[in-house]
Amino acid sequence: MAEKEEVKLLGIWASPFSRRIEMALKLKGVPYEYVEEILEKKSPLLLALNPVHKKVPVLVHNGKTILESQVILEYIDETWKHNPLLPQDPYERSKARFLAKLVDEQIITAGFVSMARADEKGRKVLAEQTRELIMILEKELVGKDFFGGKTVGFLDLVAGSVIPFCLERGWEGIGLEVISEEKFPEYKRWVKNLEKVDFVKDCIPPKEKHVEHMNHMGERIRSA
Repeated sequence: MAEKEEVKLLGIWASPFSRRIEMALKLKGVPYEYVEEILEKKSPLLLALNPVHKKVPVLVHNGKTILESQVILEYIDETWKHNPLLPQDPYERSKARFLAKLVDEQIITAGFVSMARADEKGRKVLAEQTRELIMILEKELVGKDFFGGKTVGFLDLVAGSVIPFCLERGWEGIGLEVISEEKFPEYKRWVKNLEKVDFVKDCIPPKEKHVEHMNHMGERIRSA
């Protein structure tokens, strides 16, 4: 790669989707400029770079714009090939992609979007649905430090940014326990392992502020 590269990330401090990109860039050792966006007041730059979805994250690399967090993760992995994120084995790679979609599509929907709209009884049903989905991840972690094995990988960044460092804070804000140590020992062990990794720790949003933010996001969903 060229010595001087433009790498710019547009993100929001509380967004798991932009936080995972920061984790990946730090893991790869790629210097980058971070531009903080405001949820309620999107900048002209964001609207120009992502006119279709008008969302973060947006990665700009040497004038090229890359959108959608999982696409950005794969772009980073293919551009800076050291410290690979995705498994080398085709089957393991396909499984990591499938489970990452499970996190971003099904777990977020059941565990936050639908839950924010539900009454107390509905939340209990959705909490159980969420547990069933997370149990799929629990089984994948047996005998591993991380989904990637001994090192943090693609699925660790996707699931880690969303579940322990985002959704669990939303559940805490509404007084709901979804993941217990008793039922999810592998998951709990994995979270502790993640919290020991410096580049992950650097990208975890401050907890109290994040719980307040998740409450605010739940209110936005309910009022929409």
